[in-house]
Amino acid sequence: MNAVVYQGPHEVAVEEVDEPEIQHPNDVMVDITTTCICGSDLHMYEGRTAAEEGIVFGHENMGIVSEVGDAVSTLEEGDRVVMPFNVACGFCQNCEDGYTGFCTNVNPGFAGGAYGYVAMGPYKGGQAEKLRVPYADFNALKLPEGDEHEDSFALLADIFPTGWHGTRLADLQPGESIAIYGAGPVGLMAAYSAKIQGASEIYVVDRVPSRLEMAEDHCDAHAINFEEGDPVDQIVEAHGDQVDKGVDAVGYQAIDPETDPGDDAYDPARENPAVVLNQLIQTVRPTGQLGIPGLYVPSDPGGPDEMAQQGRLGIDFGKLFEKGHKFGTGQCNVKQYNRQLRDMIIEGRADPSWVVSHRVDLEEAPEMYERFDDREEGVVKVLLEP
Repeated sequence: MNAVVYQGPHEVAVEEVDEPEIQHPNDVMVDITTTCICGSDLHMYEGRTAAEEGIVFGHENMGIVSEVGDAVSTLEEGDRVVMPFNVACGFCQNCEDGYTGFCTNVNPGFAGGAYGYVAMGPYKGGQAEKLRVPYADFNALKLPEGDEHEDSFALLADIFPTGWHGTRLADLQPGESIAIYGAGPVGLMAAYSAKIQGASEIYVVDRVPSRLEMAEDHCDAHAINFEEGDPVDQIVEAHGDQVDKGVDAVGYQAIDPETDPGDDAYDPARENPAVVLNQLIQTVRPTGQLGIPGLYVPSDPGGPDEMAQQGRLGIDFGKLFEKGHKFGTGQCNVKQYNRQLRDMIIEGRADPSWVVSHRVDLEEAPEMYERFDDREEGVVKVLLEP
């Protein structure tokens, strides 16, 4: 079958690879109908992780069940399903407590597993024609038959629940104000989630005009372009004070607005992996709460300095302490949210498909990775069809 295979920094290729097979009675096989390129894939794509050549990418996957293991009891051939990016067993302590992003059984020595991602277990990705899904009764979410809401349902694998997760980590309540740093797919979904949850004012910080326009048009957000001035000052001036809650949807490859953009606004030399966290500390009022789903890693070989390369950040912890902030971190436990978000889509209460900018054939993956990595204007969320 064809699959998107990592070749080295800034290079992927669509290659013929072995088809996956049922390995355990609780597995199912899925014929992929839609798979997505994620911003976190870019960390591997850019060589910013320990990913080795040959990894099949793809942790946002949906499709049709084509083969069912003997122990699977709730799924049948022909079922339409979407899989959380988390691979989880369903019965360890963390899974039983709802923390499926931190399953302790699927990836020995590490809390959490995922499809097609470095250090997240032996699970091949779904940017391919087929995918093996382990613990399938637990991990596969059934969808209505047909092809309705295909784009929206595909986003249930990661970015819609992850954006929602950011607001829940921040404990956003109806009527509160919130600042979201980052207008990539997750940041836009966090802003959309905040709107659905009844936030009074939503501020979204980025530098890409088309993404900020989407935040204004679909989330009723105030757009804050950090290249036009200090984002903290802009938010405080617009709001009249510091906001109630904040979300970091950027992560460790954050751009420092105080650096000179020069000819290349995305020059890695502009990176400051702690800048968004420190801006949030300044943006959120005393006793407010921060949600941090933005990806951070324990080591970054491409970090701007030795401390960053060791995954250590210069956070203004004294100011955080002084203000009595609470904060929540960690990858999304998709199963905490995906069933409810699915039902909201079915009933017309939510439609996150507006964030999708491209739906292309799997063969176009190398080009789309390059364009997405360049933060090309208008390239926001790319869906691939095998």
